[in-house]
Amino acid sequence: MTKIKFCGLRLKNDVLLANEIKPDFAGFILSDRFWRFAEDFKLIRPMLDKNIMAVGVFVDNPPDEVIKYVKSGMIDYAQLHGREDEDYIKRVRDSGGRVIKAFKIETADDLERAYLSPADLVLLDSGTGTGVSFDWSLIKSFGRDYILAGGLDPENAEEAVRRLRPYAVDVSSGIETDRVKDGDKMRKFAENVRNITI
Repeated sequence: MTKIKFCGLRLKNDVLLANEIKPDFAGFILSDRFWRFAEDFKLIRPMLDKNIMAVGVFVDNPPDEVIKYVKSGMIDYAQLHGREDEDYIKRVRDSGGRVIKAFKIETADDLERAYLSPADLVLLDSGTGTGVSFDWSLIKSFGRDYILAGGLDPENAEEAVRRLRPYAVDVSSGIETDRVKDGDKMRKFAENVRNITI
């Protein structure tokens, strides 16, 4: 079954909703220049259900900062959304961290770079929190597990899973109303993904 990742959690209520719906992954943005920055991460992280993987999302943070989060046990995965290269990824992995590397997909060359990444998982996206999907026809027989992101919402999640069979689907803006996580949209998204029989 395709796994579910809710991203951009930043409030106590976001975590409580996640605990109720039980996605496989919960993403917290830990780069402070983004509006979804989880300013109270250290307070809300302990509230997260222990069966949900906590993902720290970073964009060109110094590697030592990411490694500090890894070693603290506060995150299960470090998701890298910037210009982090292979050496950066290997440093985080050598520290004991698991890495998700995000790739903006526009051409077949972008997919090739994602395929060759030393990250534990790759995330295929249209950008950084754009809320817009990329051309899914670019993904034909991608030869490794990946997380599909970009423009997903409760309405198109089912089609995405049926067509592409990704390892996981990632959603942030698609489960928000007026920049706040919307419990009804979160529940519907999860329901639509989980109801698919493959």
